[in-house]
Amino acid sequence: MTGAVRSAGAVRSSGAGWGLIIDALIGDPPTPFHPVAWFGRLAGAVESRTYGDRRTAGAVHAASLVGGAAVVGRLLRSTAPAVAVSSSGRTLAVKAREVAMQVHAGNLAAARETLPWLVGRDPGALDPAGICRAAVESVAENSVDAVVAPWWWAIVAGSPGVAAHRAANTLDAMVGHHNDRFESFGWASARLDDVMAYVPARLTALAVMAVRPTRAHEVLATIGRDGGLHPSPNAGVAESAWAAVLDVSLGGPLIYDGEMQDRPWLGSGRRDVTPYDVIAATRLLRDVELALVATSFALSRWSRRNPTPSAPARR
Repeated sequence: MTGAVRSAGAVRSSGAGWGLIIDALIGDPPTPFHPVAWFGRLAGAVESRTYGDRRTAGAVHAASLVGGAAVVGRLLRSTAPAVAVSSSGRTLAVKAREVAMQVHAGNLAAARETLPWLVGRDPGALDPAGICRAAVESVAENSVDAVVAPWWWAIVAGSPGVAAHRAANTLDAMVGHHNDRFESFGWASARLDDVMAYVPARLTALAVMAVRPTRAHEVLATIGRDGGLHPSPNAGVAESAWAAVLDVSLGGPLIYDGEMQDRPWLGSGRRDVTPYDVIAATRLLRDVELALVATSFALSRWSRRNPTPSAPARR
């Protein structure tokens, strides 16, 4: 053979871009048919057999399910559909805009009913600014988990990486809680999710600065000052970036799992977050997605122009 093999990097890169495009056009499948929902039901069944109030039991639980997801991703062998079903950018933006429209219309009861699609906090006591603040925070935080991380793991490891990240993120949502049942058992799932989202969170900040260059200095300064104040090492980075671009303050006291949490403020702008800020947050998310898609195809083109030479056959 004197030619060159088709670059695996080019295939992964284009697949990552097409996956985000498919999600943007179609959105999430109905819940009964969503592979992530299937995984959640499987994880719940496995948990009933593997649960133990210790970290080792939780580590076995996480390793078996995340490893199994990676194997399924390997069998799928196609990056685009893996990214499409693991991304939720369209649904995230649609729900956030729905909340914004409900608050704008003065229908706070409807907004409080919609908000749990986005956040886990208790919406009952939130005023209009609190509802809008929660929606912006969800858009920012989930830009990492539901958009940038699937894209990143597609680029790095193809469909197995995408499936493994989605499994880790789903397990964190299921068992990564600070309560009596999951404090020990959920530790491994929570830490694994943190590790897998660490690079994507920083890439999210870079993408935000790229698509809002006039606010890049404020983004960098806010992340440096406030990013580490959030309980999550990754959510704080994304939320600080969104706060800086929108010139608002995010975070602050909230009720989560029935307990008041006095969280620090991220950003130094307005605390009176409005429906217009929610819409602006979704537009920022859209522009980040467009930047990732453009980067995907640029990487794919570069990889095709610089293919990996085929290895000589072993004798």
